[in-house]
Amino acid sequence: MIYDVTHITTYKYDAPVASATCVMRLAPREDGGQSVISRSLEFSPQAESVRERKDFFGNVVCEKRIAKPHTSLRIALRASVRVDRPAPPAPALTPAWETIAEWAAASNVLDGRSPAHFIYPSRLAPLHAGATDHARASFPPDRPVLEGAADLMRRIHAEFIYDPKATQVATPLDQAFGRRSGVCQDFAHIMIAGLRGLGLPAAYISGYLRTIPAPGQARLEGADSTHAWVSLWCGPDFGWQGLDPTNAMMVEDEHIVIAIGRDYADVSPVDGVLFGAGKQELEVSVDVQAVNG
Repeated sequence: MIYDVTHITTYKYDAPVASATCVMRLAPREDGGQSVISRSLEFSPQAESVRERKDFFGNVVCEKRIAKPHTSLRIALRASVRVDRPAPPAPALTPAWETIAEWAAASNVLDGRSPAHFIYPSRLAPLHAGATDHARASFPPDRPVLEGAADLMRRIHAEFIYDPKATQVATPLDQAFGRRSGVCQDFAHIMIAGLRGLGLPAAYISGYLRTIPAPGQARLEGADSTHAWVSLWCGPDFGWQGLDPTNAMMVEDEHIVIAIGRDYADVSPVDGVLFGAGKQELEVSVDVQAVNG
């Protein structure tokens, strides 16, 4: 499947900003059955300097600096992406979860995709006794790891309420877990915390999800949004497998990966420093169009 993606981020400031330095993780990745046909990143006002690099986890990072006063900032990503992932393995064929935990702890590979980096607590996905106990119910002794993770994914989907008003970006995991409500970021962090509490390597994935309107409803441009889900390491033979607890589905060709990290802090779409005073307003518009199969 080929997708055309448009992601526009607009900041409006109460008072002029003297200068700004932004760090962006907006470009889709090239790996895991996903390839980028084309992409562009446009700024208004125009940046004085732009530098592109890859971070430790292999995400594309664009750094830009605007040195003149401005009252608004518009960042527009346009990309064409081909997604053709292999089907997930049969969950029952994956190794026992205890074996995966032992292999991950004994890993002597330390590159950005090593499971060793994803078994420890992180700032936004700390160890949490409640999340660990919740996950443990899906992992009786010797259960295949992907079978247990898929069960946990479905339980989070069934037991937690999707409510954009329940949490904010900075809401701690403890509060989202206690309220049993939140958004995709919260559900991903809760699932990751539970898996890591059992010693299983789990990564946070940011990206897009193809949305299909209800029968008879028109598809609205700009009505899509960024999304977040979980990737679980299932051993050297099965690798990393994606699970989406917000929608209770395995990750296949409907998901477009932007960045991989330990939690949201590693993959924040736009970060940086600005010199100014007053409040700011943020508007985000995302459109994901399937071009063909």
